[in-house]
Amino acid sequence: MRIVINIPSQELDLYDDNENVVRHYRISSARNGVGQVNGSFCTPLGKHIVRAKIGAGQPVNTVFVRRRPTGEIYTPELGATFPGRDWILTRILWLSGCEPGFNRLGPVDTMRRYIYIHGSPDSVEMGRPGSIGCIRMRNSELLELFDLVNAGTEVDITN
Repeated sequence: MRIVINIPSQELDLYDDNENVVRHYRISSARNGVGQVNGSFCTPLGKHIVRAKIGAGQPVNTVFVRRRPTGEIYTPELGATFPGRDWILTRILWLSGCEPGFNRLGPVDTMRRYIYIHGSPDSVEMGRPGSIGCIRMRNSELLELFDLVNAGTEVDITN
């Protein structure tokens, strides 16, 4: 299995070992576009792996802060209470860059930038950029993807 994220089309495809697309999802990448540097709030390009899978067994809409469940379950009312919060929900696929000097190590390190594939509130629009660097997905689709991939799965983010 491998994941390919296409930034211009705002799509994520999951390929099997025979290079067949087995799942296709709409996503939302960074509103600031693509970029590698820490603090840019951009989505990093290049070859990555899923470094860690976080949240297995948690309820749908579990709220995560710093990769830990807060005990909150997202609702529209909770969202209205904290309108500026960047919601990381349900599951996290934490990415790590594989290309030293481009998306690994130093000021361009994807993992140290805390770039994830993660769930989002249902009100978040997919198919157009809107995150602060991560790849947002619908919770139900992220649950499916989470169960299909392992830590170490290749992720290629293309422009």
